[in-house]
Amino acid sequence: MRPELKEYNFDWMLWSLTTIASNTMNGTQKELTHLLPYAPYFKGILEVFVSHGKAGSSLLDIMKKYMENIITAHDRGKKIAISTFCFSPAIFYAMDVVPITLELLTVMATTMFKRGTSDYLDYCCEVGFTETSCSSQRGSLGAYLAGLGEEIDFVVCDSAGVCDTNANAFAFASSYLDKPLFQLNYPPTLLDARTKAYHREDYKGLISFIEAQTGKKLDPERLRWVLEEILVQDELIAELEEMQRLVPNPLPGIFNFFIHAGRFLLAGMPEYTVLLKDMLRTAEKNARDGLAGLNSGSEKVRALFCYIDHYSLHMKLWDWLDTHGVSHMGNILSRFYASNAPYLEGRAEEGYEIDTSTMDSMIDSIAELNANMPMVRTIRGPYDAPHLWLDDVLFLSKMYKADCIVYNGTPGCRNTWGMVKLLARDTEKYGMPTLLLYADAFDERVQSWDATAERLEEFFCVRGLL
Repeated sequence: MRPELKEYNFDWMLWSLTTIASNTMNGTQKELTHLLPYAPYFKGILEVFVSHGKAGSSLLDIMKKYMENIITAHDRGKKIAISTFCFSPAIFYAMDVVPITLELLTVMATTMFKRGTSDYLDYCCEVGFTETSCSSQRGSLGAYLAGLGEEIDFVVCDSAGVCDTNANAFAFASSYLDKPLFQLNYPPTLLDARTKAYHREDYKGLISFIEAQTGKKLDPERLRWVLEEILVQDELIAELEEMQRLVPNPLPGIFNFFIHAGRFLLAGMPEYTVLLKDMLRTAEKNARDGLAGLNSGSEKVRALFCYIDHYSLHMKLWDWLDTHGVSHMGNILSRFYASNAPYLEGRAEEGYEIDTSTMDSMIDSIAELNANMPMVRTIRGPYDAPHLWLDDVLFLSKMYKADCIVYNGTPGCRNTWGMVKLLARDTEKYGMPTLLLYADAFDERVQSWDATAERLEEFFCVRGLL
């Protein structure tokens, strides 16, 4: 790793940036306009949040709080756990543990740093981790392996059998850093009583593990408070998802990113509720006025992203979509499968319920919530099995009146690359033009954003969508 990158801790830099950006948003529009020319390095990413007003400001507040929690954790007597976006942080917040979600920190750095995260990605390989693993973990994991961050106290992972490179990243981190690891398991089914009983015991084991690491017992009232806040958040998400069915779609495309970023960072915390309410107000105003959420004002195409997005510097994907009149109809990360989700209408039993009446019911709620997290639910077996990837993509594309489907991921995602061409073959058979992008969502060395934009342009033009 280059010596200059060792001058500042990775998480401290992210905290510094998000804090300055969050404080900047407290200024007047005139002050913001005059400030941007003096921040050329970060002007692009600042403009993304500034252009979305109160919602943009609320997401920055969440990012600031999240990073502040990390860099002040040990001073406040709290333990730090690294974990994955496949695992809701709710149980950590209920147990007063500060989570570091590697994938979210990778996204922050990729969209903010002109240099990207290549040095951190490569450092993982320098110390022995495979270069064919998913870049979403490596983009921030490398910094912690190099000692450029707060010291990790323990590791929790839940993706075994769902994403092998994800699970291997956390097992490697545990071994390399010599930190305790708890690995949750996921049986192959979701809806039977045997699975429910297995999950309950597995999560009781997790709770005991965290109690041993922190020296603190789980407070049932704190867990109940977190779960009740998630109930409120699920209602707000359901309203936003229902509004996306309107034509034109009144949600700015980037709101789908706001939904899952906020949920992965502060699920069950009131700051996320504030963000969702801010987004809902914007969407309701657009709906009343009959407007699309696009900056260009005119919705020409509705595109469903069947996996993840492209997290280039300054989030250029969403600017491209806005400029071309393409409504982003969400991706796999923005669907959480609460029983009241609009895409579970008539099949609510497939989603999770939150029941705070007893300790066992709350543990069951946490287990079911995590079993329905993005990827864990959808990409856990054969792509064309009932209720899995193909079923979900076709149902969502019909429900949201999508005109096309776009796939983007990372070369390290073996679970999707092992079946995505079969998925595209089937979606095309159902009349859905489908684009497979070969970029890495987190590493532009694989394919530059400009090359990816050319692929998008070609697809939309050749298929007669624009």
